[in-house]
Amino acid sequence: MTTGTSTRLEGRVALVTGAAGGIGAAIARGMAAEGARVVVADVQDGARTVGEIEAAGGQALAVTCDVADPAQVDAAVAATVEAYGSLDVLVNDAGISGGSGPAHELDVETWLRCVAVNLTGPFLCVRAAMPHLLASGRGRVINIASTYGIVGAPGAPAYCATKGGVVNLTRQLAVDYSPLGVRVNAILPGYIDTDMGGYRASLGPEGAAAANARRDAAAALQPIGRQAHAEEIATVAVFLASDESSFMTGAIVPVDGGCTVTFRHP
Repeated sequence: MTTGTSTRLEGRVALVTGAAGGIGAAIARGMAAEGARVVVADVQDGARTVGEIEAAGGQALAVTCDVADPAQVDAAVAATVEAYGSLDVLVNDAGISGGSGPAHELDVETWLRCVAVNLTGPFLCVRAAMPHLLASGRGRVINIASTYGIVGAPGAPAYCATKGGVVNLTRQLAVDYSPLGVRVNAILPGYIDTDMGGYRASLGPEGAAAANARRDAAAALQPIGRQAHAEEIATVAVFLASDESSFMTGAIVPVDGGCTVTFRHP
């Protein structure tokens, strides 16, 4: 990704949730590299992402934010506007896996927490940020959904349901806010070489290696035939935040190596 010389987002302020690591961190770095001042919002410590941005010559600050908590979301938006004077881009990346197994074995608490973070979280962030995005005159909302929001996946009822909700929330928000100047789009990542929520790391070295091998094997069946790097998602997010995507709203953009098109068969 280009760093330090391109200024497609010069003068803009971006709030990126889930930006302490993974896709969110890559998006935060990518937007900062294009001239945006970035707020890294996460339940985890965002100091590493901020340090990477600052080391590359960008501006960023970290705020602690559980997107399922309305008060913390309001505080994160307020901190953004207090620090930088405005808010132009909201990226809703924060998310959790929602457990693994069929619906009849999923405990209610896991389901409710997944809904709270993955679906209610983006709603709360949009609700808090929208007055500032409207005032900006160039407001953007970028929701990070998933290919599992448009297809079913084994053992992932909560994740599929919530990401499907994000897909249609994106469309609905585009209907209401695009006439007012705020464009709303979603990215659907496929297999990405990140470890959301540290799930694979929690399995221990052997379990993590086996889990990643399964992902590699599945990704190999896609037309492109590999997992993506987080930066490949960030590049699309930067595009959607920029004026280059000026005629796009309500778009659901798979960045998935072709996995929602087909899998190769022996």
